[in-house]
Amino acid sequence: MSDAERFLEGRWRRILASAPTRGPVSWLVEFLVFGLKQAWACVFGGALLAVIFAARLWYPEDAALARNDFLTLAAVAIQIVMIATRLETWRELRVVVLFHIVGTVMEIFKTDVGSWAYGADGFLRIAGVPLFSGFMYAAVGSYLVRVYRLFDLRFTRYPPLWVTAVLAGLIYLNFFTHHYIWDLRWVLLVAVALLFARSMMQFRVFRRVYRMPVLLAFALVALFIWFAENIATFSQAWSYPDQEDGWQLVSITKLVSWFLLMIISVVLVTWVYPPKAPAPRE
Repeated sequence: MSDAERFLEGRWRRILASAPTRGPVSWLVEFLVFGLKQAWACVFGGALLAVIFAARLWYPEDAALARNDFLTLAAVAIQIVMIATRLETWRELRVVVLFHIVGTVMEIFKTDVGSWAYGADGFLRIAGVPLFSGFMYAAVGSYLVRVYRLFDLRFTRYPPLWVTAVLAGLIYLNFFTHHYIWDLRWVLLVAVALLFARSMMQFRVFRRVYRMPVLLAFALVALFIWFAENIATFSQAWSYPDQEDGWQLVSITKLVSWFLLMIISVVLVTWVYPPKAPAPRE
């Protein structure tokens, strides 16, 4: 935890120390703290999404620096601030960088086969893919490593790590191969459901500890990413084929892709934060 996070947590604990421990007010406090922690965990993705949306509204079309290049430089600046202020550790940055690489490789392939497209402006790009695209995957990684710390996540009946790694590899491979052979996403979805069916996640908000099925947590994060994706496509960061004649909501079926992406994401995060069992009760 960074010095800034320790300071903020200490401040909030002192402010909320006098809050009732029972009744509606105590539950409201838990709800507010949950929202604040979630917002704090999303600081990288939220800042990047805000820049993308602001650039859509106000970035000059005739600017000397292309908008895509501006977004890339802004993303780099956000990442530097995250490290400089110790909101992310160098250890966590390894996972964020790996997210960036994994995402960029998939972006290059997907744009080549026409799954979605970016504007052609800018020089900071690889094979037609602006470099800021990788930071959007990195934002997911940043959220996951931060939420792990902020909520002190613990797990019961978590699957063996080597099994989750194999499944994540198959999911990632299917993102490429389904363009040429059978699409196994539904088979993989069933495999995920069976593998994590008994897994529970424990997390601490303020005074209370809560439990949630891991599959439900995956689904909620996938839904959150889908909402963010709609904001990004509305801001013309990229577009799907059915959005070329005018923006419309991203297909709800994309939730399956984001749900499967959660498995890849979680496996990468376990590289830094191996799943811990709940602490034994005294």
